Amino acid sequence: MIGSYVAVGDSFTEGVGDPGPDGAFVGWADRFAVLLADLRPEGDFQYTNLAVRGKLLDQIVADQVPRAVDMAPDLISFCAGGNDILRPGTDPDEVAERFERAVVQLTAVAGTVMVTTGFDTRGMPVLKHLRGKIATYNGHVRAIADRYGCPVLDLWSLRSVQDRRAWDADRLHLSPEGHTRVALRAGQVLGLQVPADPEQEWPPLPPRGTLDIRRDDVHWAREFLVPWIGRRLRGESSGDHVTAKGALSPDDIRMRIAAVA
Repeated sequence: MIGSYVAVGDSFTEGVGDPGPDGAFVGWADRFAVLLADLRPEGDFQYTNLAVRGKLLDQIVADQVPRAVDMAPDLISFCAGGNDILRPGTDPDEVAERFERAVVQLTAVAGTVMVTTGFDTRGMPVLKHLRGKIATYNGHVRAIADRYGCPVLDLWSLRSVQDRRAWDADRLHLSPEGHTRVALRAGQVLGLQVPADPEQEWPPLPPRGTLDIRRDDVHWAREFLVPWIGRRLRGESSGDHVTAKGALSPDDIRMRIAAVA
């Protein structure tokens, strides 16, 4: 019976790819918070989302972890380090050491700290060459979770998100359905009775021809890949002028989800 939940992380936890009716993002953590709130009496649940897109591990540790520690909630979800792993030259062993130091801080005050692995990128054109690096980092995350008694939201093993419909048009962030499936898996990790199976089969898709695939790839490269590379070269982040969503009402989240369903 979790009465308070704080989400810490980057674009994945902020919910990029899952826009509400006002354009602001919902995401798996907000959806998961609703599942938790449904187990509590009306008004007896507190939820805060501190995640901001584009943030590196050290930025999350500096900006979000102290706020989460101050709130000392029943549950913290901690997903960080993914943006570090994507950067050339980073060492997953060293990133994991910094990740562990943050876990020590969080587990000292929270009832439960749920950590998150990275996705399997075998089907992602730009990121598939990082699959081994991500797997190495995931191994460290699981080992850290064992040492500190943290439940693991294992995204690598979530087969349903290998479908392209689980991903936004930018191919870097989940779609609303992808976020929903992660929220359901998070509920399973904590032993909740969830309303649907996150591994439910997708409806069959009509076959796509080579020309359709090539056209989609060209559009994606022009609209998403080139701007992403440009930001990296300029040292910019998508979260430079973004503030965290902060405290959210489960009722408001439900209304925003219903408005775009």
